[in-house]
Amino acid sequence: MRFSKLLMVALLALPGLALGELSASGLPATSTWYFHADLDEMRGSDAGKPLYAWLQREVFADVREDAGIDLDKEADRITAFSAEESGAVVVVEGNISQQTRDKLIAIAAGADEFDTLKHKGTTFYYAKGDEHGKDGDIDVDSFENGVYFTFALKDRLLATSSREQMERLLDSKGALPRRKTDRGTLMVLTAEKSLIQAGIQADQIEDKGDGGWQSNILKNTEQLAVMIADAAGKIAIETQLIATQPEMAESLASIVRGLISLAMFSEDMDPEVAEFLKGTTVAVDGSSLNIRLALDPESVVVALDD
Repeated sequence: MRFSKLLMVALLALPGLALGELSASGLPATSTWYFHADLDEMRGSDAGKPLYAWLQREVFADVREDAGIDLDKEADRITAFSAEESGAVVVVEGNISQQTRDKLIAIAAGADEFDTLKHKGTTFYYAKGDEHGKDGDIDVDSFENGVYFTFALKDRLLATSSREQMERLLDSKGALPRRKTDRGTLMVLTAEKSLIQAGIQADQIEDKGDGGWQSNILKNTEQLAVMIADAAGKIAIETQLIATQPEMAESLASIVRGLISLAMFSEDMDPEVAEFLKGTTVAVDGSSLNIRLALDPESVVVALDD
């Protein structure tokens, strides 16, 4: 497993920059995407446990086999984001053992480029392999030029895509500058028992140009945010989309309602999932489109396996 992939997987537990749930004020004003997962909340919540078991089986087991690192025991929260002026930041919070630190440094040392650096007496590292950059359909523009990482902050693995950002965060002990307002930044959905939060500027999502409803939604969207939370033992999924104009939000709502209706009457649809879809709410407020539904945790795991 390449170091960059391992580091991004480790991302499932970012702290210092955002202990507990993430808020808009915890992100730079020019953020283009963010991701936050609270593994500790998953382990302790009724709805989160099946999802966490899936991560253990499908993600953590691979990391353990490939790198000998047990994220299940050492990662509590993961937060990642990217800002236009400073690039990507990843923070993994948890009880990161010395053995794990040694293994990560050894993996990084095997990259095409590796260096041990200092900033005001604090040690951090730089590694660059032969393959960095785009991952899936989202152009995160993150670590294609290498990754800077350190264990200097207590109970945290901190990684950045630029040396300048690393040095700024070391100076502030991992804290971002306080923002007076949330205006102009990516929207962040929150809940009492949030498990996963994510958001992105629409122009960061790759449109493959195939036409159809997917392209129509993307080209008329400015921002997209998703949250998965524990709501009375169910997996609550909320998606909020900011359209380019109010009329477009209404049109997109009609598309979503139509897609839900088609799915509900599909012969391939699980009856239990169809029943949950009946409870899906689609609401429009100006240019904002909000979609909410609650699912049985086991149904979500089945969907992930499919």
